Amino acid sequence: MSEVFRLEMENGMGIVTFDVPGDAMNTWTDEAFRSFDRLMGTLEERRGELKGILFISGKADNFFAGANLKMIADLENPEEVRRILDLFHGSFGRLKALGRPSLAAIHGFCLGGGLEFALACDARIAKEGKTTMIGLPECNVGLFPGGGGTQRLPRLIGYPAVELILRGTMLPAAKALELNIIDRLVPADGDLLKEAKAFLGEIIEGKADLKRPAHDFSDLDKVIEQTRQGAVKASRGRLLPAHRLALKSIQDGLKVSLEEGLEMEKANFVEVVMTPEAKGSINTFFLKTLTDKPKGMMSKGFAPKPLKKAAVLGFGTMGRGIVIDIVRNMQIPVVVKDIPAALDPGREFVRKILTGMEEKGRLKAPVDKLMSLIVTTDGWGPEFADVDLVVEAVFEDINVKRQVYEELSAVVPKNCIIASNTSSIPIASMARYVAEPGRFGGLHFFSPVWMMQLVEVVKGEQTSQETVDNLLNFAAAIRKRPIVCRDNAGFVVNALLFPMILETFRYIEEGNPIEKVDRAMTSFGMPVGPIRLTDEVGIDVPYKIFKGMGISQKTLENVVESGRLGLKKSGKGFFLKDGSVDPEVLPLIAKREPKERTVEEIQEGLMEAFVRTGKDLLDRKIVDDVRMIDVGMIWGVGFPADKGGPMKWADLTGMSKRLFGKNFYH
Repeated sequence: MSEVFRLEMENGMGIVTFDVPGDAMNTWTDEAFRSFDRLMGTLEERRGELKGILFISGKADNFFAGANLKMIADLENPEEVRRILDLFHGSFGRLKALGRPSLAAIHGFCLGGGLEFALACDARIAKEGKTTMIGLPECNVGLFPGGGGTQRLPRLIGYPAVELILRGTMLPAAKALELNIIDRLVPADGDLLKEAKAFLGEIIEGKADLKRPAHDFSDLDKVIEQTRQGAVKASRGRLLPAHRLALKSIQDGLKVSLEEGLEMEKANFVEVVMTPEAKGSINTFFLKTLTDKPKGMMSKGFAPKPLKKAAVLGFGTMGRGIVIDIVRNMQIPVVVKDIPAALDPGREFVRKILTGMEEKGRLKAPVDKLMSLIVTTDGWGPEFADVDLVVEAVFEDINVKRQVYEELSAVVPKNCIIASNTSSIPIASMARYVAEPGRFGGLHFFSPVWMMQLVEVVKGEQTSQETVDNLLNFAAAIRKRPIVCRDNAGFVVNALLFPMILETFRYIEEGNPIEKVDRAMTSFGMPVGPIRLTDEVGIDVPYKIFKGMGISQKTLENVVESGRLGLKKSGKGFFLKDGSVDPEVLPLIAKREPKERTVEEIQEGLMEAFVRTGKDLLDRKIVDDVRMIDVGMIWGVGFPADKGGPMKWADLTGMSKRLFGKNFYH
């Protein structure tokens, strides 16, 4: 096996090139740790001839991307974590003990353990470029900097380090220079190695002006407390382990020597790695990576159908959102069909949203240019003759859909991909009205479409794999995060929500206050409680769905029949405008035998409702991959990212083994 760290001597300078073989990015793998340890041994042996050490990456656009998250996720006991930390810190300590100046020459990503490596050097030089990003993003994946970052960065740049660590901010090279994280900047077209050698030469000769001001940390406790309050607010009232232990490391460590501070950081890092929130957050990171590029989810070797023109049927809430995403991301013509009265209001709404995006600098083309791509019509004219893909978003009525599909099939090409944005009608029920049903599938968007990343790609009984792949390609083109599932009532996300909503209403019918039940789930990390979610979606929506499934839910029935469809929908629901529960709704709650439940019991019961449904979807092969369920819940309903999705959280908390005798993730 080739060494990760390779040393060459040049006029007393140790030029160390590092490159983790077989990986696109340099990360601190077990082999990288061992190779660095061996390098230190060699440098110690050759200390006599050594004047200075220069570290540079052998990869084209990557310095060091930090720790290997899979390796960290797989660590199961504190001793393993401590062993790796000791090796990591020990090597940095040996580098310092050499008594020779060291320089990190940075190009590309220098993140997490990569920046901590650079901070352990005496100085840093960086080359500007699109991929040169410098920061400590560990808190964003449920960890915190454990390789000296909480100690060395604040000592180097002062209080700004606290927010940078807590927020996981990644900075371009010029901004890092401004903050004194790096000492020199090389232009994008410059020669980094040449400039770095010259800079190291200056440092060796004592000619380099390295700004190392002493920082006054007398207000440290006050700054930490303000940051802590901000972190609690950002996490919806929770202080997550990563943030709590990062702040503790900074607050305690900056009051003692660097060596003592590093020991405190190590102890806190061992603790954070062992938390389920760290492993949940790392799982969310992997889920994000999986679905960031939908093309990676397509069949191997698949060549997608070129999409030069699209059509959207229906210019209501969902249709408008789909049009917005197509024109802003794909910049191709879109034919929009609806009744005449819907066309102008639809256009006005699309223009309003696009204008807002333009004002925030989020559009790649002027609004007028994008609006000119939209062709509105109330008929089936020649504009449909060359359409490559159609998304249907008409009224949820099978008879309306039947008429639309029969008329559509007569005017679009035979190879035109057709997708329905239905949320309640099975794909199989509609496929019979589509000529060439193999090209027909589901694309279930979430509202508001232009803000929600998730889309469910639904494979009906007759949907071809080619169509699924083409729909994934479309999802990539409009920058969505897709999950793939088979035809099923509620597909994935709503299928998990229905049983949870039923369980929620059972709790309030047992006499548990609405506020308590909702607060149990917001304190768990959900963006809203289940009863407020029902109120915002429209109380009649779950009522109709349950009725269609043959399920009687008496409270929902009483509330809907009293004309309360939700505060937004009819002006009355479970809540008043000030956010409190409307006392007039309380007599409408059907009574069961009273049973007081703790917050933990409510959380456990609602989680179990999610997980049992997820297991059923896997057993019935509605999804082939458990990760699809967790992606759907995180990006579809805001399931807390630090918990990694309901199925992963069930594994991490022992629920999977308690209920089913095994974990979902292997």
